[in-house]
Amino acid sequence: MGANQSTALPNEKLVIERLRALEVKDQADNEYVHVDEKAPAVFKAPWAPLSVGDLAQWEEKLLQDPKNRLALSALSSADPKAVLASRATQINDTHIFNIKIPFEGAPITNQRSSGRCWLFASTNVFRIALMKRHNLDKFELSQAYLFFYDKLEKANYFLEQILATADRELDTRVVQTLLAQPVSDGGQWDMVYNLVEKYGLVPQVLYPDSYNAMNSSAINSVITTKLREDALQLRNLAASSKSKDDVLAVKEKMVKEIHLILTLTLGPPPSPTNTFVWNYLDKDGKANELKTTPIAFSKELSSPRSVRMTGSTVHDMFSLVNDPRNPYNTLLTVSRLGNIVGGRGITYVNVEMSVMKKACIAMLKAGLPIFFGSDVGKYSNRTGIMDLGLIDYELGFNVKLGMSKAQRLMVGESAMTHAMVLTAVHLDEEGKSVRWRVQNSWGEAAGVEGWFVMSDRWMDEFCYQAVVEPRFVAKEVRDVLKSEPKVLPLWDPMGALA
Repeated sequence: MGANQSTALPNEKLVIERLRALEVKDQADNEYVHVDEKAPAVFKAPWAPLSVGDLAQWEEKLLQDPKNRLALSALSSADPKAVLASRATQINDTHIFNIKIPFEGAPITNQRSSGRCWLFASTNVFRIALMKRHNLDKFELSQAYLFFYDKLEKANYFLEQILATADRELDTRVVQTLLAQPVSDGGQWDMVYNLVEKYGLVPQVLYPDSYNAMNSSAINSVITTKLREDALQLRNLAASSKSKDDVLAVKEKMVKEIHLILTLTLGPPPSPTNTFVWNYLDKDGKANELKTTPIAFSKELSSPRSVRMTGSTVHDMFSLVNDPRNPYNTLLTVSRLGNIVGGRGITYVNVEMSVMKKACIAMLKAGLPIFFGSDVGKYSNRTGIMDLGLIDYELGFNVKLGMSKAQRLMVGESAMTHAMVLTAVHLDEEGKSVRWRVQNSWGEAAGVEGWFVMSDRWMDEFCYQAVVEPRFVAKEVRDVLKSEPKVLPLWDPMGALA
């Protein structure tokens, strides 16, 4: 990709316009897309097998070039991303920023071998107000607490979806998509909102990570297997003469079994409505004690005192996304995506990147951190650099990779894979963003003591979401929230869980 990364192919706009012009019926779950224009001519030609003789000629010609022989030696003995990493880019992407929030929060968190980045990013945003309120220099909210209830709620949500689709064939796309990941570790901002609204928050010291919170693959495996078996049983019951109450009683027993697995592997969590006692030292060394409930503790985020101290109300925040496949200034949602039955649905306001970046800069100038979602694995490494110029694939392989952001979404090449927090930006003399400071949740060994730097061009290409407060966007953007959303299918890239 390199320098060509941001350049759209010549016919991209035409492709997108044609896609938007198609009349799609039953967008949410329809297995087949019906359009109102004639199908394009089908390319017909005999299938061409590979020739062994051709392969030998290709190899001979390839190895005649000294550059390729050097590349063979280097690329076959190490990670190609490390071999092709640009030293100049790594030197250029400095951790210098002229706009930085005054209080970034500490310590650097570590999600370990789990997919809980969205819970770490969101609690790292939440903790700022609580740290200011309680005069703390270091503090973590319990990510495991939200993780426990998210798993449990997702199990219930999944089984309800199975009942809702029981009249569909098992091999239909929507059912198979539901079965693919019943309770993944990932999530979205609106899912965090649902969890905090229902279960509240607790300090991490009162419900720390268990082994299975830090290493979630084992419990994910057993819960996924159990829920798939449950899904088959529920589908059979729904097709039988059993009463509705009988079916729901079986479903409740299934959820209870998931609760048992979670309790034994993660530990019994605090009750949302029972009082906990939190003893802590503030940054002046003074001992303090707080008696409250998880629900009441979370309400501190929107209390008048917290709002005065931070100028922020996290409960009002909403997601801006940049999806160039869809019209801008439209509301998007994803069919059947959620975690809590009866909770807030997943919604995004689709805007141009310039609008998203303008809102992010305004948030940072106001001293507020920003939850954002991106495709972190592209053109980045563990040293903490996220830059389109970091890896020169053309130098190593003599190939050009030039898809646009829209095209990568169209073919499944990119999606939101990771959530992190923005805490600073560097602006040039014209006020345009050059690079961004990123608080990750991979521990202090990644990046520079846990901090990453993201180039502005990387943000354009691989950042998809930023969670902002309404006051930092124009009225026309806020008004989109009142509109009827376009419903994307469950398998759409915008349904990816960070």
